[in-house]
Amino acid sequence: MAKIVVTDGMSKDAVSLLEKNGHEVTLQSFSKEELLQGCLSNFDAIIVRSATKLPKEVIESTGGNLRVIGRAGVGVDNIDLAAASDAGIAVVNAPLASTQSVVELTIAHLLASIRHISKSDRGLRLGKWEKKIMTGTELSGKSLGLIGFGRIAQGVGMVAQAMGMDVHTYDPYLPPKVARNQSTRLHKDVDDLFKSCTHISVHCNLSEETHHLVNYERMKLMPGKSRLGLKCGNHIVNCARGGIVDEDGLLQALDEGVISSAALDVFEHEPVDPKHKLLNHADFHGTPHIGAATIEAQSRVGTDIAKNVMDSLNGKAVKATVNSHLLK
Repeated sequence: MAKIVVTDGMSKDAVSLLEKNGHEVTLQSFSKEELLQGCLSNFDAIIVRSATKLPKEVIESTGGNLRVIGRAGVGVDNIDLAAASDAGIAVVNAPLASTQSVVELTIAHLLASIRHISKSDRGLRLGKWEKKIMTGTELSGKSLGLIGFGRIAQGVGMVAQAMGMDVHTYDPYLPPKVARNQSTRLHKDVDDLFKSCTHISVHCNLSEETHHLVNYERMKLMPGKSRLGLKCGNHIVNCARGGIVDEDGLLQALDEGVISSAALDVFEHEPVDPKHKLLNHADFHGTPHIGAATIEAQSRVGTDIAKNVMDSLNGKAVKATVNSHLLK
């Protein structure tokens, strides 16, 4: 039996699965101070989402007792992988659970942007009937650039192609045949991607390499018109990780008309400051990091991470071990 603490919530079915397998489950959140004081030393495993941060200092405070960190989701930028690896702690995630939900949210943001759905709704609530100025464009015949080409990006690409879009991607770690097999143009240079696409969607992890990868200078490279010469503007969507899009640069690009619309589900600092200037921009709309917030995804992510944590505790090889290459 292992002692497992769940700090950011979990489905009842997932908790039940852990308990039925003989594990003691504690549902409790901790303050930063409590984490630094070594409260996790009482547990064999911890399951987190994005809210709980596990930097080096917190991991070192576990006293060698913690064996597994489970990330109920995909991104692990809230976990110091190097520190966990040095401590012999396996970090596992649940990469498949939320794929469909994030794909659908991305498409929803793309459509909401080009058809002025959020802007129209705000106008109606103010008693305005602004039909004439809400003329949008279609996705069909436009070029979509995907930054990163993992499972979510590939899902978005398939839907976009079905709607008549040309799909491009920039992913320096992608074997070219993967892009070819999905009729997607792979760019070796990220600037070339921006030069070729009127719509950009972010699907990569946050790292030193990708921090502010989508910046004002690159947004200015976007063509603003389709391959047939139709002026459709430039559009940015990010349902991946905050910090990849330079929000100050995005605001400038929106103010200058370089970007016609922008939609973010993630922000560099969360919860986002209510006074953030983007939130009041007419051509911006956002959601509060809800990419995986569907009943289906939450059920899958809980079950998947519970299974992966239990397998890791039992010494089994887990494909979703993020730091397997770093563990000693």
